[in-house]
Order: sequence, then structure tokens, then C-alpha cells
Amino acid sequence: MFPIRFSRNAVLAIGLAAGLLGASITEAATPLRIGYQKSSTLISLLKSQGTLERALAEQDVQISWHEFPNGQPLLEALNVGNIDLSADVADTVPVFAQAAGAQLAYFAQEAPSPSAQAILVREDSPVKSLADLKGKKIAVTKAAGVHYLLIAALEQAGLKFSDIEPAYLTPADGRAAFENRKVDAWVTWEPFLSGAQQQLPTRILSDGKGLADYQRYYLTSATFAERHPEVLQTVFAELVKTGDWLRANPRQAAEVLGPLWGNLDPAIIEQANAKRSYRVRLVAPDSLGEQQKIADAFFGAGLLPKSVDAHNVSIWSPK
Repeated sequence: MFPIRFSRNAVLAIGLAAGLLGASITEAATPLRIGYQKSSTLISLLKSQGTLERALAEQDVQISWHEFPNGQPLLEALNVGNIDLSADVADTVPVFAQAAGAQLAYFAQEAPSPSAQAILVREDSPVKSLADLKGKKIAVTKAAGVHYLLIAALEQAGLKFSDIEPAYLTPADGRAAFENRKVDAWVTWEPFLSGAQQQLPTRILSDGKGLADYQRYYLTSATFAERHPEVLQTVFAELVKTGDWLRANPRQAAEVLGPLWGNLDPAIIEQANAKRSYRVRLVAPDSLGEQQKIADAFFGAGLLPKSVDAHNVSIWSPK
């Protein structure tokens, strides 16, 4: 056979066409922008191990990761379209997003972990019961799951929120205030709870058992859920597998997470993870009763601008 020869212009034209084709293929990739926090356990494991990229490779999905300091700005970014999927956030966060009119969809939830948040006092504190919190200064992170736990605990003790002096602080600032005796109690969640228990003389006044289920939710935009259900199905399956792996390999998981969580002692992480269920499941409409209690409690406390119907939300489910 005779060799086929191309003119210089033909070669340039072919090269240009190939470049345009490559660009069009790249542009056709589905972007998946995932928002997470440093403490987003399962998403952090997926990110560090490249598991999700491998699972979504055949679907031509381009993943980008975006870290946020806490759940509120994370869901704000989701609402305005800057990310497509949110890692787990406390059950209170979607309620505030709903009140703000965010068009979000519940994507998955972790089964209840009521022991993963608690009201801490110093070991030598005169506070012995929830009723003893009257008149006390309490550190709590505003709008977090622990905020609802505190409201529920006070109600159980026959107290109003106005009966205590709240100090709205981040977990780090709450720890400092508690350690330096600037507050009488601190309401916090894992892994901050286990860190304080292992490093300070503390006593748990009450955890969430019987008060707050503490279910963590994964969310997406309603638009993304409608357009890319197959992508969400893959992500959901990987979250389930990662939760199963963590429960089966608690020490190994803690050692992976340690460097990701500011070189936190693996012993603290292992203790913290033991209090979380990490059982990822679908969200059923009839499972949102606790969300309604949270919404009603925050509205009653004047923290929500309007009442919220917690069941009036989009819920993704696999086809």
C-alpha cells in the first residue's frame, strides 16, 4: 500500500478538529461540586481515598471539592447554585434553609446518633441536674444540632430558654470558654465531645437520648436531583459502603481521619465515631417527624422568621 500523505494545511485542520472534539468531550462531563466540612466523616474518607472519582469514572463525572467552616454557609452555597451536593449536616441546618426558601432536596440521612452530642459540665460543678441550669451561662453553637438539644433539655426540666444565659460560640471558642471556666456548661458534639472527655475533668449532664435523635442529612439541589439521579445513586451507594467499612474498621478509619482533622489523636476519633451510627439510608417522608419538632422549637424560640412544614420538601429516591 502507498502511504497516505496530507498537506500541511490538512494536518493543521485535522489537529484543530481533534482539539475541538477533545474540548467538547471535556465540556460534556457532568460537574459534581461537593461541599463538605473538615468533620464530614464519610465524605472525607471518600475524598482522601479517591473512591468516588473511581466509582463515577464511567459516568464521565468531574468532581470538585469545596470546604466550608460549618453547615450554614455550606447550605447557602448549595441554595445559590455554587455546589451540587452537601456532605452531612446537623438536622437543624436544613430547617433553617427551608425557612429561608431554599430549593433543596434531601438525599440521604444517617440513622440517629443521640449520644454523639451532650451537655458537659466540669467534674466539680455544682450543677447536678438539668433543672440546675437555671440562671447559668451555657456555651452553645447557634443553629447547630446542640442548640436544639439544649432547648429540648431545658423544656424537659421545666425551664424556658430565657431562664439561661446562652453564649453563642463556635466549638473551638466554646471549648476555650469551658476550659477557662467562663461558662458553666458547654453543649457540643463529636469529635469535640470526646476530645473534652479525654483531656479535661468533665461530666456529662445529659446527652441526646430521649431528647434529640441527632440525624445528619446529606442534601442536594432539587435541580441536580432531577437532572442527575444516576449520579446520586452512585454517590449514595458509596456512602453506604463507606459507613459499613468505618464500622468494621474503626481504628483504621481513625488513623486515616487523624491527619484530615488537624492531627487529632486517633483514640479520640475512634471514641467519637463509636457514638455515631454511620448507617446511611434513604429519607422517607414519614421519617421527618423529628425535623418538624426542631422547626417548631426554633420558631417558638423566635429563631426562625416563619413556621416551617418540615414535610414540604423534595426527597430524592433511586428510580
